[in-house]
Amino acid sequence: MKNFINIADIEKKDLRKIIDHAKSQKEKRSNLNKSAIDPEAYLTDKILIMIFEKSSTRTRISFELAMKQLGGQLVVLNPKESHYGSGDESVHDTAKVLSQYGDIVMMRTTKHEHFLEFSKHLDIPIINGLTNLSHPCQIMSDIMTFEELKGPITNKKIAWLGDGNNVVYSLIEASAQFNFELAIACPKQLTPNKKILNWAKSKKAKILITNDPNKAASLADCVMTDKWISMGDKVNKKKKKKLLKPYQVNNKIMKLAKNDAIFMHCLPASRGEEVTDEVMDGKQSAVWLEALNRVHAQKSIIEWCLK
Repeated sequence: MKNFINIADIEKKDLRKIIDHAKSQKEKRSNLNKSAIDPEAYLTDKILIMIFEKSSTRTRISFELAMKQLGGQLVVLNPKESHYGSGDESVHDTAKVLSQYGDIVMMRTTKHEHFLEFSKHLDIPIINGLTNLSHPCQIMSDIMTFEELKGPITNKKIAWLGDGNNVVYSLIEASAQFNFELAIACPKQLTPNKKILNWAKSKKAKILITNDPNKAASLADCVMTDKWISMGDKVNKKKKKKLLKPYQVNNKIMKLAKNDAIFMHCLPASRGEEVTDEVMDGKQSAVWLEALNRVHAQKSIIEWCLK
């Protein structure tokens, strides 16, 4: 049984297979409409159960489209509407029941520890749709998008400006697994998780941590960022925004990157905060392709888990 929990857990050759298969399958359905089933639909007898402890737009729709295009069925579970969410049933019992009903689970939650506890009791594969620690599906989509526009990501430079959050955690893992340079510019108070930085160091990943956004963006092949205040964040919003204001991605930052650099954002975006309208809507922006590729990357992840 194969789970997709963190990028660091997956062998490099399997990660490469997932990306390459996603690109190949996307190309094969280029003339089909969004609701059409893939010509090579492998999952006509499979059921995906999606659990949303944290609400979503892109994750929910992209996984629904992914499963439908693969010919499978899906069930959406809102914990607030179940015994599990109300505390009337244990994680163990809920996981065992869902293992009888479905073939694979996707879970999006605010607590990584909760995700791991749930996965421990499942008898079917589980995919990490997002936790407070990591966001691996997003980064797989980002790598697919980068390679679609810029070729192999190996030895390229990716710049991240902003909070050292869960997206960065998965990006750091990917930098080691896909062998690209990663320059992270963030305030000292928002430096990425020490555990993942130590892991990356042990893997000899090419990672720069700096407080200087100009240094990070210099000659980058891609500039990335994320919302300064994530959904449900219990932080002093005014204080955090003040800390992150110097890390906005704007035209000045993009001019420091390579002339053909692209901009990516996992969305949703707070325009005028972490990124300007000019960059979001500019020629270098790849955000809409990036969002679309969530469908294709996740199809490949689902297939990998079930094969």
